[in-house]
Amino acid sequence: MHTLHNARINLLATAVNNLALAFTIAGFVAPLTSGQISSGGRVLVAVAWIGVGIVLHGCGQFVLGGLRQ
Repeated sequence: MHTLHNARINLLATAVNNLALAFTIAGFVAPLTSGQISSGGRVLVAVAWIGVGIVLHGCGQFVLGGLRQ
């Protein structure tokens, strides 16, 4: 029973972490590809995307805390 629970928790944590990685990469790539990295507004948006990625990564780590022994 614990094995199935742990597998589901790992799958959920992986999904949340992948979403966090996507947000973080979007925060880096979007300003670079738009060519507007010098714009203050664009940098703020990039920081927001990266911040969401960091928060989601923390949520994934929190989910992993639900593993059973």
